[in-house]
Amino acid sequence: MATPWWVNLLLLVPLAAYGAWRRQGLALKASTLLTTAVFGSAFGFLEAAVVVYLRAASGLLPGYAGTLADVRQLAKGVYQQPQSLPQLPQSLLTLELLREAATMIMLVAVALLSATSRRERCAAFLWTFAAWDICYYAALCATVRWPPSLSAPDVLFLIPVPWLAPVWFPLLVSTLAIAAVLLTRGKNRSSAATARSLPDRKQA
Repeated sequence: MATPWWVNLLLLVPLAAYGAWRRQGLALKASTLLTTAVFGSAFGFLEAAVVVYLRAASGLLPGYAGTLADVRQLAKGVYQQPQSLPQLPQSLLTLELLREAATMIMLVAVALLSATSRRERCAAFLWTFAAWDICYYAALCATVRWPPSLSAPDVLFLIPVPWLAPVWFPLLVSTLAIAAVLLTRGKNRSSAATARSLPDRKQA
């Protein structure tokens, strides 16, 4: 599982969100989910590119002077997040901390712009975060053939201390977050349809 121990509590976030949203549902439009998912996916690729740049700048990514095919061939099995972290120069490590903080600010800003109520904004944040997280790993796999497996260890965040977990852990949290949003949004539509049908039944 993840370390420090409290990182494991992230698994409870989408479950708690589903429990809080399932009665009243979510009033998020399909267009809102689509645009925020596109943003999160593009942002995930951007972060993966930044990680590749950091490794190349630190001399930890063989083949980067050639093509992406060279990188995929030569970096396979070499790219290891936890082991390479101590090898990053302090200047780049500081920038990485600031980049992580900026990433969270941007995801929160998108959520605030996507909805008006607190519950929908929280849902939009989880939804966008999940798309960002999943596409981040997909982009790394496509470019540097990492992770080699879902059990590979990864550094999830550096704030306030490094969060370490196998790759399947953040992917599971993100998948549960997506499921929580989709399931509760569907219930909102069903409840709304039932409410609209009540006056017709009374008239009949």
